[in-house]
Amino acid sequence: MPLYFAYGANMDRAAMARRCPQSRPLGAARLPRHRFMVTADGFASVIRDPRRTVHGVLWDLALSDLPALDRYEEVHRGLYVKITQPVIGPEGPRRALVYLARSGEPGAPRPGYLEGVLQAAAEWDLPADYRQEIARWAGEAKGRPRR
Repeated sequence: MPLYFAYGANMDRAAMARRCPQSRPLGAARLPRHRFMVTADGFASVIRDPRRTVHGVLWDLALSDLPALDRYEEVHRGLYVKITQPVIGPEGPRRALVYLARSGEPGAPRPGYLEGVLQAAAEWDLPADYRQEIARWAGEAKGRPRR
């Protein structure tokens, strides 16, 4: 089974159980040399940044769940593409699938989207400063500048 690194809505256990019922979470993980962003499409993505780290969840993805995940990420219409990147999970460094948005253009999150991401990040006990970084994107969408 491939490993999958989730950093947005797919950190949510209940949502992943509906989308990918045969897959199981392995625990919190990190994607070094990248940073979190929200694209012009209104969803999360990551971009390279040698000084930053993206936190998320590593999943043991069942091959039978891969088509459903591709549909959710709208790979067929080019919203996201899949790449394999080294991540640091509960058992050390591993290679995992990571979905990247087609757009590297920053934008505002869709209404309600980041609230779910932040809730999942809290449930996984991701670092508080990282959760604040995500929350700044929500603040920008409400007219407050991101710091």
